[in-house]
Amino acid sequence: MTRTHLDLVPLQKFVIGYDQLFHDMDKMYTNSTSNNTYPPYNIVKAGENDFTISLAVAGFKMDDLDIIHEGNKLSIQGEVKKDDTAIQEYLYKGIANRSFMRVFTIAEYMDVTGASLEFGILTIYIKRNIPERLQPRKIEIKN
Repeated sequence: MTRTHLDLVPLQKFVIGYDQLFHDMDKMYTNSTSNNTYPPYNIVKAGENDFTISLAVAGFKMDDLDIIHEGNKLSIQGEVKKDDTAIQEYLYKGIANRSFMRVFTIAEYMDVTGASLEFGILTIYIKRNIPERLQPRKIEIKN
């Protein structure tokens, strides 16, 4: 038995059939500790079932950004389209508007409900929609 970065081995004695879950969590942890810090982002729990992801995307226009929700993956990609007519000579360039791709793993029943771009911040709105049949319910006891 190999130890994972998250050291989840002690949990394995309480669960059966979650081997892939532990593998996926280890993979996410390994990927998250890489030096990929661009663009910086925040994840906020805005309510019981509401979340937002905000990315600092200064220099990007709406046409430069793509958001794709497929299965349990949410991908945000930014690619600055070069405008050959606007060649500028920078004395200092501190805004790193380079291409990027960020992928988030989101849980089941999470729906991306929208996105906005304002003041260089891309905000993605996510809502947890658990089907009624899966929500806790009280069972009536009969005589």
